[in-house]
Amino acid sequence: MRIKNRNHKTGEQNVSRSSRRFGKILQCLCSGGEQSRTANEMIPSSESVATNGSSSQVVSSQVVGEHDKKPDTGSIEEAELSLRESGSINYEEARALLGRYEYQKGNIEAALHVFEGIDISSVTPKIKISLAKTGETRKRRSHNYTSPPLSAHALSLLLEAIYLKSKSLQILGRYKEAAKSCKVILDIVESSFPEGLPENFGADGKLQETLNNAVELLPELWQLAESPQEAISSFRGALLRNWNLNEETTAKIEKDFAVFLLYSGSKEAAPPNLRSQMDTSFVPRNNVEEAILLLMILLKKVHLKKIEWDPSVIDHLIYALSICNGLGPLSKQLEELLPSVIDKKERGLLLSLCCYGQGDGLSALTLLKNIYKYDDPDCVSALLMASKICGETPDFVEEGALLAKRAVNVSENKCDEIAGVAYSLLGISLSGQSKLGLTDSERVKLQSEAIQSLETANRLTEMKDSRIVYDLCLEYADQRKLDSALGQAKHLIKLESGSRIQSWLLLARILSGQKRFLDGEVIINAALEQTGKWDQGELLRTKAKLQIAQGRLKNAIKTYTQLLAVLQVQNKSFPTQQKSLEVGGKHYRKLELETWHDLAMVYISLSQWRDVEACLSRSEAINYYSSSRWHITGLLYEAKGLDKEALKAYEIALDIDPGHVQSLVSMAMVLRRLGGKSGPAIRSFLTEALRLDRMNSWAWYNLGQFYKDEGPMFIKEAVDCFEAASILKETEPIEPFR
Repeated sequence: MRIKNRNHKTGEQNVSRSSRRFGKILQCLCSGGEQSRTANEMIPSSESVATNGSSSQVVSSQVVGEHDKKPDTGSIEEAELSLRESGSINYEEARALLGRYEYQKGNIEAALHVFEGIDISSVTPKIKISLAKTGETRKRRSHNYTSPPLSAHALSLLLEAIYLKSKSLQILGRYKEAAKSCKVILDIVESSFPEGLPENFGADGKLQETLNNAVELLPELWQLAESPQEAISSFRGALLRNWNLNEETTAKIEKDFAVFLLYSGSKEAAPPNLRSQMDTSFVPRNNVEEAILLLMILLKKVHLKKIEWDPSVIDHLIYALSICNGLGPLSKQLEELLPSVIDKKERGLLLSLCCYGQGDGLSALTLLKNIYKYDDPDCVSALLMASKICGETPDFVEEGALLAKRAVNVSENKCDEIAGVAYSLLGISLSGQSKLGLTDSERVKLQSEAIQSLETANRLTEMKDSRIVYDLCLEYADQRKLDSALGQAKHLIKLESGSRIQSWLLLARILSGQKRFLDGEVIINAALEQTGKWDQGELLRTKAKLQIAQGRLKNAIKTYTQLLAVLQVQNKSFPTQQKSLEVGGKHYRKLELETWHDLAMVYISLSQWRDVEACLSRSEAINYYSSSRWHITGLLYEAKGLDKEALKAYEIALDIDPGHVQSLVSMAMVLRRLGGKSGPAIRSFLTEALRLDRMNSWAWYNLGQFYKDEGPMFIKEAVDCFEAASILKETEPIEPFR
């Protein structure tokens, strides 16, 4: 113990001796030009500066660890090095050394006090001249016998002092001042080398290290100062100017810039001004495009093995491309990645998501099968994704149910959330199976199992997964269990805080199924208040249908007119955006088409034939080959008493879409009215319509009429059909739940 204590005391004495020696060097060995400073301007000792403010020790304990508080004897050696080079240490160099000494001890406020004593404006010309001298070639330097005002060591010392001042201000939360201080370094270097840094710049390493740190720090400081435009400018300056940065530093700045552009929420930046760009060069038009460009550059560097693989790069790129309909380019980037960079299974999953996002479910399913059949039979992600795709395709719903059951077996008793998703997909697939051509007993059994699976999913996720709640609510509504559906729909609105339009629409449709049309309109009005004007289209259309159900046709026409006005302004205001966002463009065109059709139906009920024809003319301009348009044309002919012309219109509608249920029913009605030996055809059209949509009350009613016309032998079938039509009509919504 005595030996240990003696050694400890000896160490403290050495440190104390070093501190005193360092203080004497700084105070006594200043240049002759600085001796005229008054006593108040003299450099304070490290002890006096450190105790100048009571809060400096608090900052020290928060910023620097215990092992960092020990004085760095390297500062003493650097002071001696400066003495050997120039014979003296001037006032600024002494401040720089003492400031770094305090910063390394963790006395941040004391360090800042010392750094602020350096007159940056007075030393800047010397720094610029000295930097320019370091950039001269050896040949030119051999004919120039004037030495630079500052030695290489002094130059590095002063630039480092400005950098450490910025770091001190950052630690103290003075971000804007820190950014301005840091920018001084880059401005000095840039003005010294307008054409970019020479290759021999910072040959000693310290100068280049300080510059690298400053280039990397400046964007971060502007972000902390909540100055997004300055941050963007500093990011671009770091990447477009020649700072002699290494590949790793450049890659880090590129990634940080891409993340900032994607997630900062700042307004769109102006396109970069590339001084050396060619006419054919790609110039990003917005933040997302610029981020994508940066991330693709990073991937290219990974291909060339210039930098190490960073998995987060592909995650950010997936997000960026998915929000701008760029899944095609993303799949190409994934295919180019080397096997050593990305796992085969992960690549397959990502490629399947790209295919699915582009509407190619079969290709996605093929990729997923390779994973769960050959690579990893228990890959839950592949099983769930494949089950989802199968559940959306009538031909594959049985396979979807089998895959969901496998996912349930793998995830059950391990993760309730994943098991809940598996059960929900099982319920969706079973629901899809129940709509196929099955016997009544099989259909009822599958519907019951679908409800049970979705309820299990809801229980496992504690009714907190909005997607599962929505699917359960939808299944209740489809099976006409409207009270249960209404309870889930109300819970869903609260769960999502009214943020999803589809949930509002489902709630309004359920209320319309209960014949509570006024309540449904109140719900839609509440949704409209919480929704932006450009997203109100579907809500306005549903509101108009609710008004029609209440017999308020004039109000409905006014609502439809409002909807069409919004769509027209949208088309004129954002034509380029709609072309770039193909999915969104198709949605708005479809909505406009359906609105003209709805309006035409209203005018048919009012016998305003010219208005009907005007609506159909506008619809034809959007899509000539629309089965709905030809069906409404047939209804117009029927209303005018032209049954044969109506029949031709329905035939064209069925040629375009053989599964158009309304045209099948209307065709059967016209044939029945025309009479003749068309009984088998009428029955065929109606049974096909019910095969496609068993919940269609109008098809059941007309099938009942057909059996009634066939005579007493089919009276039981007629009664059953009328009963089914009556029950369905009581709970029929103004528009399909799905």
